[in-house]
Amino acid sequence: MTRVLIVGGGGREHALAWACAQDHGVDILCAPGNGGTASIAKNVRVEVTDAAAVAALAVEEHADLVVVGPDAAAAAGVADACLRRGIAVFGPTAAAARIESSKSFAKRLMDEAGIPTARWTSGGAGDRGRLRAFIAELGGACVIKADGLALGKGVVVCDTASDAERALAACLDERRFGDAGMTVVVEERLAGPEVSVFGLCDGTRLRMLHTARDHKRLQDGDRGPNTGGMGAVSPSPDVDDALLDATITAVLQPCVDALKDRGTSFVGCLYAGLMLTDAGPRVLEFNARFGDPEAQVLLPLLDESALELLVACARGRLEPGRARFRADTALGVVTATAGYPGDVRTGDIVTGLDALDGDVLVFHGGTRRSDDGTLRTSGGRVLCVVALGADVEAARSHAYENLARVRFEGMQYRRDIGAAVTAFSAASP
Repeated sequence: MTRVLIVGGGGREHALAWACAQDHGVDILCAPGNGGTASIAKNVRVEVTDAAAVAALAVEEHADLVVVGPDAAAAAGVADACLRRGIAVFGPTAAAARIESSKSFAKRLMDEAGIPTARWTSGGAGDRGRLRAFIAELGGACVIKADGLALGKGVVVCDTASDAERALAACLDERRFGDAGMTVVVEERLAGPEVSVFGLCDGTRLRMLHTARDHKRLQDGDRGPNTGGMGAVSPSPDVDDALLDATITAVLQPCVDALKDRGTSFVGCLYAGLMLTDAGPRVLEFNARFGDPEAQVLLPLLDESALELLVACARGRLEPGRARFRADTALGVVTATAGYPGDVRTGDIVTGLDALDGDVLVFHGGTRRSDDGTLRTSGGRVLCVVALGADVEAARSHAYENLARVRFEGMQYRRDIGAAVTAFSAASP
């Protein structure tokens, strides 16, 4: 029996638990888990950023492997605490996780490693003049990012200098993102489709996963505020093999090598968000974990043991190359509560899941089971309904047909996930 402790309580962690459960003889715990993981794992209440408590739980439960799901848990040093207790971990140390937890750190590393990215600068309240000068140099069209972790919401795309000034004020004066926004990154605004590229890493070697296309904006047509993600498609039709190979060579492996050279070897899932510009791919950001909702469409397509891959990363014995995937497309649509991504209402009853087709997967994000067994909303992004098909349109049709049977008060979702994709020919980064 292998015991796996998955840290986190969102849709990504439900997908990871589901993927590990495909192996026989696996005992899974989720901390804290949600209403969906409760059906395949033992949920244990713990604060994911309390590294010592997570490590103690892993020891108490005799976990053979700890899988770190959320960015906040990685940044808090959960992997460090578990490694000190002699427990194998899939997930980066806090130092390696700085590739995500500090955007200015990531930008500096990219520049030093020659990884293609947008022009940028960073600073705090005392650097206002320099930040404004750079914004003026860019003609006002720029992107303002909180330097730290902001639950996927600390990014503002600006059309004008006035937009940028308001974004600076939100971070530096209003402290809308708390300490995470006390330093900001201002970068050149790029144009082109976005795609996410994922590689599993054991500190030295990479094993590539499928690509995915996330949909960040709340509303159809890529309108409205940025969110944690309202749906995803995998593999992304934007990327062919030549482009993926070039991205491995010019983006992911240099990042892995640079972190190792710094003495902070990266173990886990390295996720690069790319923009496919006319001049070639440019890195928008690095993440130090699986994406959410990208994990929900990546993992169902995997045609080899997810658990074996996670263990190989943790043990430093990963076989490089590309992971094996089914010859299908997966598409997932996220349902969110009223008010998301702002103040959300919770506690509403979720119905209709028992009416879904048997081949459709539902990964829970913000759900909980009440004492009487009723499924209720407990967060902003509630469910991700995932369907597989021979192509994007087949998967899309099947997902939306089933999503129409799900109900909870104030439910909102995009109706155009996967509806428009832009082909992009191979180009070297």
